[in-house]
Order: sequence, then structure tokens, then C-alpha cells
Amino acid sequence: MKKALRTGVIREYDMHSLPVRIGYAAIYVLCFVMVVFAVFPLLWVVLAGFKDLREFMSSTDILPRSFSLAPFLKTWNQLGIAKNYLNSLISVAGSVVCALIFNGLLGYGLAILKPKGYGVVKKLVLFSLLVPPTISIVPLFMNIQHLRLGNSFVPLWLSYGANAMYVVLFIQFFESLPYSMIEASRIDGCSPLQTFFRIVLPLSKPICAVVAIFAINASWSDFLLPYLVLRGGPLQTVMVRLFVFSTEQTVNADAMMRSVVFSMIPPIILFVIFQKQLTDNAVSTGIKG
Repeated sequence: MKKALRTGVIREYDMHSLPVRIGYAAIYVLCFVMVVFAVFPLLWVVLAGFKDLREFMSSTDILPRSFSLAPFLKTWNQLGIAKNYLNSLISVAGSVVCALIFNGLLGYGLAILKPKGYGVVKKLVLFSLLVPPTISIVPLFMNIQHLRLGNSFVPLWLSYGANAMYVVLFIQFFESLPYSMIEASRIDGCSPLQTFFRIVLPLSKPICAVVAIFAINASWSDFLLPYLVLRGGPLQTVMVRLFVFSTEQTVNADAMMRSVVFSMIPPIILFVIFQKQLTDNAVSTGIKG
């Protein structure tokens, strides 16, 4: 079987040089160390979940004495997180729809329609990236209260659907689309809105996948805004439920570790399934032409 040739920066011919081989090996070692530092905390939390309280407090071994799922089932029933999974799913689904539609429409207007004054709006979007998100929490919460949108998923959908970084990604991708197809849709009588939904959006599946994954991760892992908006009622998301669970006096450290594992499962599954699309599309959005 013919050996595949390298097509990256380092060519097959370069591997005949000793300094190149040493550098190549150093890169592999560095990547391996980075993987260990990234994966070890997650692996430690999962393995710690198999331990009971006595073993968790007394043993320093990474591996548990047994791999029984009984502790996880006990914590699942104690946590009662099934309803919170559904609440988080509703929050995530609405956030993804708003992130794609609202940010996509704004990016479409700034990259393709370019109405009068679009340059000012584009600069304001870029300027908003310099503002820390925590600064906007107080005015955002006050506006939610004035609009009487508390204890509902609507403010979560709208807040996650307004993201300057998503707008920038859409702008970069839309500017690389063939303008002839957009002109052809106008000649056929499509309105700007019809052009967006029928032409631009179907051609933008790569960037839509990237934005959707980012929105899912942000919506699922956020705690502060759901905690302020949902007020600890029946609409609690998983992250809010974990915080409430940690404040209960009957919760031990080992049970808390297992509850953290439950919150990690959906993002890990999502990344494992879509890791190739995420990395490929994220790189391609930064390349025009």
C-alpha cells in the first residue's frame, strides 16, 4: 500500500532533516501535554463520581475501587434533573433559532444589502465586542423587569440571539458568497427577505452550523441570566438546578461530583458528533474567496 504524502507545511522531503524531525517530535509532545491538561479534569470528575463519600474523602487514587452505576442512579433520583433537561432543551432550541435568524438578518443587511449608514452600524457592532458582557447584566435585567418578561424563556432566547461575534461571522461568510446569485434572485422578483431565506440562508449551512454550536454551548452552560430571570421556579435550567442542589444540606461532595457529570454529558456528546464540522467550518469562515 502506497504511503500517503504529507500535504501540510512540512513536506515529506523536509523530514530528511534532523532539525525538522526534532521540531516535529516536539510539536507532537506539546500537543499531547495540552490534551492531557484539557482532558484530565473531565476524566477526574467522571471517575470521582463512582466513589462513595468515604472513598472520595479518604482515598487519593484516581481510579475508583468499583465502577458501579448505582451511585449515579441514586444521585439522578435525588437531583430530579429530568425536568431541568427539558427546560434547558427549550432554552437552547429558542436560542439557536434566534441566533441564526436575528444575527443572520443583521449580517445580511451589513454584508449584502448595505443600506445608508450601514458602516456606522457595523462599527458599533465591532465596538460592542470590547464591552465585557457582565457590564450589561444590570441594564438587561432591568429592561426584562420593565417589560414583564420575567419567569419565562423569552428573554433568554432574545439575549442569546443578540451576539456581536455571530454577526461578524455571518458578515465574513456572506461577503464571500457569489453576488451573481443574489442578483439573479432580485431579477426573478424576490424581495430582500425572500432572498435571505431562499438563497442566502441555504447557502450558509457551514456558518449556520458553527453559530448553532456556539449558541448551544453558551445557552446550555450559562447560569447567571437564567438564575436571575427564572427566579428558581419550575422553569429552572440544568445549571440553575445544580446551584440549588449544591445549597441543600443533604448533598455530599460525591453527589455533587455526579451531578456535574450529568451537566457535562450533552456538550460532550454534541462535540463528539460535530467536532469535524465545527473545526472545518470555523476555519473556512475566516478564508474568503
